[in-house]
Amino acid sequence: MYGSECWGTTTEYMQKLDTFQNRCLRYICKIFWPTTISNKNLYELTKTESIIVQIRRQRLRWLGHTLRMKSGSIPKTAMRWTPQGQRKRGRPKVTYRNTVEKDLKDQNVTWREAEKIAKDRSKWKKFTAALCPPEG
Repeated sequence: MYGSECWGTTTEYMQKLDTFQNRCLRYICKIFWPTTISNKNLYELTKTESIIVQIRRQRLRWLGHTLRMKSGSIPKTAMRWTPQGQRKRGRPKVTYRNTVEKDLKDQNVTWREAEKIAKDRSKWKKFTAALCPPEG
């Protein structure tokens, strides 16, 4: 998914994407109701994986890339930036950083630990492969 590494996503949005992908894969494989197949079997049949895993992997790859950038680079500065002043009423918008922090928190990894691991590219690759294993 082009540009998905920069998306700030909600659980609802990710579920909608996953449902759309599964519907398209079933259509391509000509699997219609009343014939049913589990998502896991569908991924094995088509030799693909869930779009959620693909997006998470892309997001973590981009995170490692930006964490290795020089401290004055625009992407690294933007990732750490917090706006001043008061925000509008209501629920805060889902940001890229919030989404990445949630991905890391789900795996019991802190932001500081991620920064340390990202400095070594080979360690980061192993780390992201462990966080986003291929399904099946």
